[in-house]
Amino acid sequence: MATPSGIIIRFIALSFFILSGTGLSAQNQDPAPVKIGVAGLVHSHVNWILNRASDGDFELVGIAEPNRELAQRYLARYNLPMSLVYPSLEEMVETTSPDAVTAFNTIRGHLSVVEICAPRGIHVMVEKPLAVNLGDALKMSRLAKKHKIHLLTNYETTWYGSNHHAMELLNNERDAFGDIRKVVVHDGHPGPKEIGVDTEFLEWLTDPYYNGAGALTDFGCYGANLSTWLHHGAMPNEVFAVTQQIKPEIYPDVDDEATIILTYDKSQTIIQASWNWNYGRKDLEVYTQSGFIKCLNSTDMSVMWSEKDGEKVLEAPDLQPPLNDPFSYFMAVIRGEVVPDENALSGIKNNLVVMAILQAAITSARSGKKFVLSELEED
Repeated sequence: MATPSGIIIRFIALSFFILSGTGLSAQNQDPAPVKIGVAGLVHSHVNWILNRASDGDFELVGIAEPNRELAQRYLARYNLPMSLVYPSLEEMVETTSPDAVTAFNTIRGHLSVVEICAPRGIHVMVEKPLAVNLGDALKMSRLAKKHKIHLLTNYETTWYGSNHHAMELLNNERDAFGDIRKVVVHDGHPGPKEIGVDTEFLEWLTDPYYNGAGALTDFGCYGANLSTWLHHGAMPNEVFAVTQQIKPEIYPDVDDEATIILTYDKSQTIIQASWNWNYGRKDLEVYTQSGFIKCLNSTDMSVMWSEKDGEKVLEAPDLQPPLNDPFSYFMAVIRGEVVPDENALSGIKNNLVVMAILQAAITSARSGKKFVLSELEED
């Protein structure tokens, strides 16, 4: 794995093929369904797209998965034919000519998906995080730009109305809230084995070669993604991380507990990523000069504009299609119905910063020292 000290962070100054965003533009009515292929079935989040396959707004044209037993198990669950399954991604894309591919393979395998799809002009959406390390992420970004494809990263929390309403409040009521001073993000669950994830998922999720780390990667990426978004794409000045193996008998090769601290010029983010929570959680707290916004889950919020105003409970408005679902959003971007904005949660610019944060956090946890991102140099 490439070390952070040998990788450039000047990518912020590069001209990006913009792959994020929320702006909408009018298009023709009733467009033809987008042809989508699936790369891999070893990530349990693949249930998301297989469950959507019968909705009719896209055509599932093929699935690349060499494990026939695994494929049979998934396709039987969703009453899909085994004729969709191909032993390799190359064979699947050559036979079915998809417009787009969604990657549900290992994180290590994301680069190979883009290497196969980008030269063919096939758009790609991967599950979080973007890549197994920053080096792979930069290669993927360059391929996407060279071949003019969209490359998105899907996070569950991107589709939380509470997070988007928090950003709206911060932007629209800036005079009331003031600047952000602290962001706290909690993500995780009791552990992948404890909650009973599929054997094929558990095998690579707990292998640092295929996942980069443990809880630090699996759940730390959410906080890095949201913090980068809330800070309008800014990279933190310093990263400090502490990891533990609280359950080494279950997870001998990776961390199961991680805390990452990001410092910016006038604010701080604390990311608490864990396979040791006694319940599943994905929540966000933003503290400003005058008040706070807490996103307790995807819809419930607690907001205080100032101490004298007190705390108020809110329910976030629903996100409207196509901004409420990763596959609807992906198709809208491909069709040009969504004009991506530079800072969006799914975009390449945000997710390169995420990868820089994660890789710096891994280095910091190993060394016990703060990692100053500005010190990185190109090979």
